[in-house]
Amino acid sequence: MQDADTLRRFIFENAPVRGEIVRLNATWRAVLERHDYPPVVRETLGEYLAAAALLSGTIKYDGSLIMQIRGTGPITTLVAECTSQRTVRGLAKWVGEIAPGSLSELTGAGNLVITIDPGPDLQRYQGIVSLEGNNIAQALGHYLERSEQLKTQLWLVANESLAVGMLLQRLPDTAAHAGQDEDLWNRVQQLAATVTPEELLTLSPADLLRRLFNEEDLRVFEAEPMSFRCTCSRDRVRNMLRALGPDEVHDIIKEQGAVSITCEYCNQKYRFDAVDAEQIFAADVPPLGSLTRH
Repeated sequence: MQDADTLRRFIFENAPVRGEIVRLNATWRAVLERHDYPPVVRETLGEYLAAAALLSGTIKYDGSLIMQIRGTGPITTLVAECTSQRTVRGLAKWVGEIAPGSLSELTGAGNLVITIDPGPDLQRYQGIVSLEGNNIAQALGHYLERSEQLKTQLWLVANESLAVGMLLQRLPDTAAHAGQDEDLWNRVQQLAATVTPEELLTLSPADLLRRLFNEEDLRVFEAEPMSFRCTCSRDRVRNMLRALGPDEVHDIIKEQGAVSITCEYCNQKYRFDAVDAEQIFAADVPPLGSLTRH
């Protein structure tokens, strides 16, 4: 499939306006292969994952961007993570039967939390905003306008095989833009508003841009590949068990025979028995030669 699993950026040459289109195909199906989501949850998570990929493309960072919603509605949790290497993962949790509805109907009262994690020993940045709007696109648009003072419009759609998103963003004016096309932002918003979900799902980014902005002066950049990758590992689980402490870990093993951990994102299973536990905590015991004598 043309331009599948890519993020493609573009800018308008005569105004401070930029955009992105993301198409997730095998990446999205890799998420779905690991969980059996009802249609409403699946489509909501797909839009959410596409939104995270778009948002990651608007900022410069190393590490990961994590979007999280904890709600009180039928969909209780939405999490999407996108790294600076353009890898993504995501999950959703829900309760009961779910009918289509607005974002507030699906998630109830809750907040959208966006975290940028630059890695070990560096400070995280976190933004929190109340959920506003009928859908994820509107909620993120409100977030970006409030937190970054950047007018942003998003269009999102997902089905069982594709998650697609388009973003337009009005950048701050600079001296280089003085006297240029001041009406372009309003114009491109109106043009983009004519796009249909079917067009987002079926048209390649190049065809979509021609369909919407064929009379505008666009510069389109090379596509960046996207892929699914979970960041869980046996070492990470080992460190988590070390943080629990030997007493608690040994109690679990005594009761259950082993500690079994399943990653919520990818369903990878990790098992640690008594021998594994001894190896984990043996590293925390100093060798005899290092003990200080009094």
